[in-house]
Amino acid sequence: MVSTDVAPRPRPTARELRNDVVLAAVILVGAILSAALSTIAEVYGDEQAPLPLALGYAVVLAVPLAVRRRWPATVAVIVSAAYFAAVTLHIPEIYVGNIAMFIALYTVGAWSIDRRRAAIVRIAIIIGMFTWLIIWMYQEAIVQADELDVAAGALSPYIAYMLINALINVLYFGGAYYFGEHAWVSGVQRAALEQRTLDLERERELTGAQAVALDRVRIARELHDVVAHHVSVMGVQAGAARAVIDRDPDGAKTMLAAVEESAREAIRDLRHLLETLRTGDAAELPIDAPSTVGLDALPELIEASTAAGLPTTFTVVGTPTPVATVVQVNLYRIAQEALTNARRHAGPGATADVRLRYDHPSGVELEVVNTGRIITGMRPGLGQLGMRERATASGGTLELAPRDRGGFRVRVHVPTEAPSIVGAGSLAGTGLAR
Repeated sequence: MVSTDVAPRPRPTARELRNDVVLAAVILVGAILSAALSTIAEVYGDEQAPLPLALGYAVVLAVPLAVRRRWPATVAVIVSAAYFAAVTLHIPEIYVGNIAMFIALYTVGAWSIDRRRAAIVRIAIIIGMFTWLIIWMYQEAIVQADELDVAAGALSPYIAYMLINALINVLYFGGAYYFGEHAWVSGVQRAALEQRTLDLERERELTGAQAVALDRVRIARELHDVVAHHVSVMGVQAGAARAVIDRDPDGAKTMLAAVEESAREAIRDLRHLLETLRTGDAAELPIDAPSTVGLDALPELIEASTAAGLPTTFTVVGTPTPVATVVQVNLYRIAQEALTNARRHAGPGATADVRLRYDHPSGVELEVVNTGRIITGMRPGLGQLGMRERATASGGTLELAPRDRGGFRVRVHVPTEAPSIVGAGSLAGTGLAR
């Protein structure tokens, strides 16, 4: 057994310590009654000690039990020594003393923090008791043999009686040792179970808080995806209408009509998003339930981009293959974010090219390239973060890099199947800045 300075089981509670005081009081009363009755019964005959000594023995036997869980080894030594002395001096009290000694030995095994010390104390007491018992039995056997004229060592009735007592003592001390150890192991296991329960509770609370936070940033991301594109288009078209309204009123009206249509689409998408968030059975909704777009909606996105002032081409390379819904949504949103950023940062006269490649050996690749200003230094923003998160959510990779001759390239490669586990990063919010 290994000694330790820290108890791997809970310390005694205040209630348990109070119960020890009550137990000590009960043992004291029982020992006093037992001593008085045993004195009257003359259990030791003419050799028994006087009653005052028995009453003092009762006090020494019972009082230490009031602190048995605080100092179990010390209490066991005191109680055992008192019991040995009582038997040796023929103090007329043996029954309650047996109970007190059993409790003391049990407490050492059940509550002693230093397990090595607990084992040494109990083994020493047991060895001392049996050594004393063997010597006492042998002496009594010699006396009985002389009185009955029986050869020493022969199996007399008295020897048989003593052997029965020895077996009873084996069960007595073995039981105290075993039940003490069992109580210690049970306490350790209970403490470990309580600790695991606390850990699981903290983990559950942390998981719940993370889930709430992830839902909040997912909502923020969806709001961005729904609003950013439409607002960007509306801003470009409104600016163009303002620039030509004097010399081309009809063209300005057309542009303002496009602004109006973009506003309606934004309101419709926002309403759809809010209806989804209010859905009671959210568990049945896919990760990107607020989004209903997919790869088949890319041509409309390209037309909207061109109408908003960024001439954009769209090319499909290879034979289209089935792509998971979540993957389609993420690819669409990445293309939408890339084109939105191109309109904001590429400058006048810029163009864009969107290519969707199905001929990749392990998935689908989407590339959005735009011309325009030469970018000397990238300024990381929430828009880039959002695209990376969507690529990661689909189990793919994303490349963001400025072009040497001007403009920017966004290339994402994803598998055609949806990943089985969506990383936490896929749920973070996105923004408008590139």
